[in-house]
Amino acid sequence: MPKSPDYFKGKTIVITGAGSGIGRATALIFAREGANVVCADIDEAAVAQTVEMIDAAYDGQSLALGIDVTDRAAVNNMIELAIGDFGSVQFLFNSAGSAMRRAKFLDIDDELFEATYDLNVKGTFYAMQAVLPHMLASRFGVIVNVGSMAHRRGGGGSSVHYASAKGAVVTMTMGVAREFASQGIRALSISPGPVDTNFQTASQTSPELKAQMLADVPMKRFAHPEEIGELVLFMCSDACEYMTADTVYVNGGGGFR
Repeated sequence: MPKSPDYFKGKTIVITGAGSGIGRATALIFAREGANVVCADIDEAAVAQTVEMIDAAYDGQSLALGIDVTDRAAVNNMIELAIGDFGSVQFLFNSAGSAMRRAKFLDIDDELFEATYDLNVKGTFYAMQAVLPHMLASRFGVIVNVGSMAHRRGGGGSSVHYASAKGAVVTMTMGVAREFASQGIRALSISPGPVDTNFQTASQTSPELKAQMLADVPMKRFAHPEEIGELVLFMCSDACEYMTADTVYVNGGGGFR
């Protein structure tokens, strides 16, 4: 939570992947705090539903955008539309990402590898490049990117392509943080363990692999999307002003062996 009452009121956050899961949960949390929330997702119907949820619960200022984050021009337009509607952008949360599908290392083909990097790495890269000039002009901004516990473990047997892409996200976040720290910009990443979203279904996670993942978590449950969203809120707040260039592991105590 922020130190200052109404800290987020009137400030604007852009959230990619806001049509479901962590992105949607985070959008609702920032709306609860009075922020203007720009919700972007490739699934236009899903992101429109997120905005409907915000409007029904909080009567907040929100904008739904159907955006493919692998398209640089579309991402640039996303930021311009956000500024056009709300005047400025203080926060960016890059939540869009996926393992696409599970695959053993020797079964990862060019199509899967490139699609995984396009979504997870380029999507994050494009959004940061699009928003940074605006943040630098006001000498204030916080960027939070979604990494993964997988980058610590390598994804062997099911997702080396995804783990390596998220490793790139964590490294890129650190580099941006260090390059712009003296100009009022903070950049952080969150590396969750398994989260209870449709991610596992979308990436074709087998029941056996899900059971193995759960067995590795001492808390014996997956994270809830809202638990990640509340961390994003803290990272962006004035209670976290000295933290940058780090990734925070949220995994219920598992994932390090």
